[in-house]
Amino acid sequence: MGASVLPLQAFLGVILVAFISFCVIIPKPVHGITMHYNFDIKLQNVTRLCKTKSIVSVNGKFPGPRIVAREGDQLLIRVTNHVQKNITLHWHGIRQLRSGWADGPAYITQCPIQTGQNYVYNFTIVGQRGTLWWHAHIAWLRSTVYGPIIILPKRGVPYPFVKPHKEVPIIFGEWFNADTEAIISQALQTGAGPNVSDAYTINGLPGPLYNCSANDTFKLKVKPGKTYLLRLINAALNDELFFSIANHTLTVVDVDAVYVKPFETETLLIAPGQTSNVLLKTKSHYPNAKFFMTARPYATGQGTFDNSTVAGILEYEKPSHSSVSTGKLPLFKPILPALNDTSFATNFTKKLRSLANAQFPANVPQKVDKQFFFTVSLGTIPCQSNQTCQGPSNTTKFQASINNISFVMPTTALLHSHYSGQSNGVYSPDFPISPKNPFNYTGTPPNNTNVSNGTKVVVLSFNTSVELIMQDTSILGAESHPLHLHGFNFFVVGQGFGNYDKNNDPAKFNLIDPVERNTVGVPSGGWVAIRFLADNPGVWFMHCHLEVHTSWGLKMAWIVLDGKLPNQKLLPPPSDLPKC
Repeated sequence: MGASVLPLQAFLGVILVAFISFCVIIPKPVHGITMHYNFDIKLQNVTRLCKTKSIVSVNGKFPGPRIVAREGDQLLIRVTNHVQKNITLHWHGIRQLRSGWADGPAYITQCPIQTGQNYVYNFTIVGQRGTLWWHAHIAWLRSTVYGPIIILPKRGVPYPFVKPHKEVPIIFGEWFNADTEAIISQALQTGAGPNVSDAYTINGLPGPLYNCSANDTFKLKVKPGKTYLLRLINAALNDELFFSIANHTLTVVDVDAVYVKPFETETLLIAPGQTSNVLLKTKSHYPNAKFFMTARPYATGQGTFDNSTVAGILEYEKPSHSSVSTGKLPLFKPILPALNDTSFATNFTKKLRSLANAQFPANVPQKVDKQFFFTVSLGTIPCQSNQTCQGPSNTTKFQASINNISFVMPTTALLHSHYSGQSNGVYSPDFPISPKNPFNYTGTPPNNTNVSNGTKVVVLSFNTSVELIMQDTSILGAESHPLHLHGFNFFVVGQGFGNYDKNNDPAKFNLIDPVERNTVGVPSGGWVAIRFLADNPGVWFMHCHLEVHTSWGLKMAWIVLDGKLPNQKLLPPPSDLPKC
């Protein structure tokens, strides 16, 4: 039989199919990959300090699982709630460009995930690399629900510092023997300050300085002559912390997932919400010793706090030829600053500077479209009639505010109300841009310390450049406040003590290489100035990361409107967005 011949039309069709197949097979260049995680919120029995309690956890782990991704990767994290509490998760420090639905603060960007429900957090990591973290963002559940986010540079892109031999996440936390939900519930009812934690932890472990905890000690085993990258995260509920490793110097290279000009220090200060990458260069020879790595609080307020110390142990791998018993080695302890050493805190934060080079520029807004002045204060509200309170007086409860407005949480999500145009009765867009009743903020406080209540927001047009001065006050005592802004990094262009001077202080601002962060400490008895570009449409929470102050109302929200271009608009809500 003769060979059959394809008609020309059929032959061209075969060629076309082959060409399309060839094009499909060739991988297109991509900026990142899609990473999938499953987070199951479940109860887990955990024993610390010789006491066992049932905690809310992720996948039964405490601390929770590690997220590892690269700059440019998309993350799809399915969260399923198996406990009898509502839950949300926040990806602290992730920019969430146009993906505010995945930011996570309860009743701000989403309604909580209820029992038996699930929600997929869907976001892409854009222009970020370093260490961030995730945590529960409802009530006080983040006391046990937290974990690290490790963002590696794009493939082939090196660190702007020596490549480490090993990378180690170190998460500081607080352990409460009692149920944290009960602690804050009782405090809000009585008007008093909440009971403090029973221990601090390193990677969930209290360490040998606490009773019954010698076996619950984090140990970092190292080799001589190596460089280790320590990814530090402060997940504590209510305390800024000093951290040091005995007889070792640390090099700070990154804060809040932004590279900084490297500098050496023996002690770090890290506030709740903040992260820092540091290089640890080990000793060149086996030192015949062990070294404590300890953390304890930096405390400036007048209230009670947990003044204990958490310790881990730095151990060198013993050379094979050594005859020294590791159990008999001397153990060196670091000397940490005093609990209220504001001078150290100030000097440390002043050393933080952006790289501000061609590869990693510091895009500081040079002109300002909108200026805001926020007082950050404690305060009071009257007790209910016929109630005796345990606040500053027996007729008042503790409260906190920004510009004397104590934020009232809505019962539906602000972002959905904004997106759907149904904001009436949910929030009002008249948050004051400065205090309505100015006073000597760091001098003698006013006699009336009562605050107002409201669900008020600031509305910004897309691409507005913002300058915000945050001023601590002496009302109920000056205190450092770590303020966290969702959805943005900002530049810390200035800080000082006393009252901000609008006529003289701006001349001292650093607009060249200020540090870029997502969480900044407002100095005790002082002020801090930040600038950011409102280039991310959505609703963005800003609050003190001392959880007790957030519970008392030290929080507010910014609404950034859509821009004109398609890539300047908030993406539509996902179909599985939880409902209230």
